[in-house]
Amino acid sequence: MKNLITAILLIFLFSCSENEVPENMVDVNNMKRITETLSSDAFMGRQPFTEGEKLTIDFIAGELEKIGFEPPFNGSYFQNVPMYETTSTVSNPVTFNIKGKSLQLNAPDQIAISSPIPQELIELKKSKLVFAGFGIKAPDYEWDDYKGIDMEGKTVVVFVNDPGLYSEDPSFFRGREMTYYGRWTYKYDEAARQGASAILIIHDPIGAGYEFNVPRNSSISSRLFIDDEKNEPKCKVTGWLTDESARMIFGELGYNIDSLREQAVKPEFKPFEIDATFSATITNKIERNTSTNVAGILKGSVNPDEAVVITAHWDHFGIGEKQNGDSIYHGAVDNGTTMAWAFEIGRVAASLRSKPERSIILLFPTAEEQGLTGSEYYTRFPVIPMGKTIACLNNDMMVPRGKMKDVTMIGFGYSSLDSVYGVLAAKQDRYLLPDPNSHTGLFFRSDHFPFFKAGVPSIWAYGCYDSREHGKEWALETWNYFINNVYHRPADNYNPDWDWSGVEEDTKLALNITLWLTKTSNPKPYLKQMK
Repeated sequence: MKNLITAILLIFLFSCSENEVPENMVDVNNMKRITETLSSDAFMGRQPFTEGEKLTIDFIAGELEKIGFEPPFNGSYFQNVPMYETTSTVSNPVTFNIKGKSLQLNAPDQIAISSPIPQELIELKKSKLVFAGFGIKAPDYEWDDYKGIDMEGKTVVVFVNDPGLYSEDPSFFRGREMTYYGRWTYKYDEAARQGASAILIIHDPIGAGYEFNVPRNSSISSRLFIDDEKNEPKCKVTGWLTDESARMIFGELGYNIDSLREQAVKPEFKPFEIDATFSATITNKIERNTSTNVAGILKGSVNPDEAVVITAHWDHFGIGEKQNGDSIYHGAVDNGTTMAWAFEIGRVAASLRSKPERSIILLFPTAEEQGLTGSEYYTRFPVIPMGKTIACLNNDMMVPRGKMKDVTMIGFGYSSLDSVYGVLAAKQDRYLLPDPNSHTGLFFRSDHFPFFKAGVPSIWAYGCYDSREHGKEWALETWNYFINNVYHRPADNYNPDWDWSGVEEDTKLALNITLWLTKTSNPKPYLKQMK
């Protein structure tokens, strides 16, 4: 079936030269202007519920109007997203009672916890600890880390990621590629469904895909949750233990973390209570408000009730803990460059003489950094129903480092969008690269994922790991530098010396993909079922 689809795509793509975007149509200077503006001090880090949000959404709406995209939400560019915000303060120290001995940890450096409950005072007193492997209940893999245990009122301690990463079997789960069961968001949700009062994830930089500073900083920042009638269960306390803290706790009980991980990847593993309790007191500051998704639509000339959605989240972390003298989390790469990418796709598409036959929606969701909250809300209340949304092309963290040979596919193998990208990437003398760090679960960490869950073929694709000028080693080194020293830090600043040629090439590729998808004569991508 896939070979047949590929053959059809080849016929369509190689015969439809009018889909090609003229080389001079993408305006890099316009992309620079947008990125520099949105990441400037004036926008105060673009945090929801702040003056920075108001400035940001007004700027986005103005740009959408300027390029000719219409307001899609009953005459407005804005979709209100009802939320509540919690800002947690932990009363230090946090206490573990282990075999009658008190072990105290300091938040957020040894344990990073917060509370998602919209309640001012959260007290957890001597909650019994349970070790539950990876905290996964997955019928499709015949896996249950909670089998035979009552979790009501207890604290579950689990490993990050899923068993496939730590096994030698590439067919076990998805091997080194993370499944959704490996995501911290899933683990939090499953622990709550099991009745746990708290969940603590043992941090591992390989399994998580980032250093401990990421959950640490998140725990002292405000968090946003959709405030609606679903009222899904939540644990009172959620968070992470450093690897060192976990080793101290389990070491006092005579366990070795590495040995426990070896046990936890075996199908016969069973969860067990340990002779320890967890106590913590958290004070929450709570605010109920609405944040805002921003979108514009370029209506299709033939089938305006079908659409391709281009997504790029607008939010970042605002003003927070000072690092190297700077407290503004500018978010130039995450996600200013990508907003510029989305705007440029829309600007060029709107300027073409031959208008797209299906509609194009540019969607700038709120609260991506808070667990994809804005995009999740949009998929519940879309401009065009999910069943008529042809595809979602998302991007995130586009670092301007020059031209890349690769097109890294975050979500390779989940839809036949791969085939479309493969043909058009080859026209740029580029090749598709399945995410080499798929163990970090990037596919589940950005705004295309709620669309995928809603049945829409979705992808995040960009050049990343194979520099035309400097090679693979340099590309990996510079990417790792960004992740370890810039990502989610005030250091994510606009740099006038960036080389935009690679982002420009990525923009042309996504634009040609978009124009191909909007032709009503072309087949709809086929969505594979996710495990």
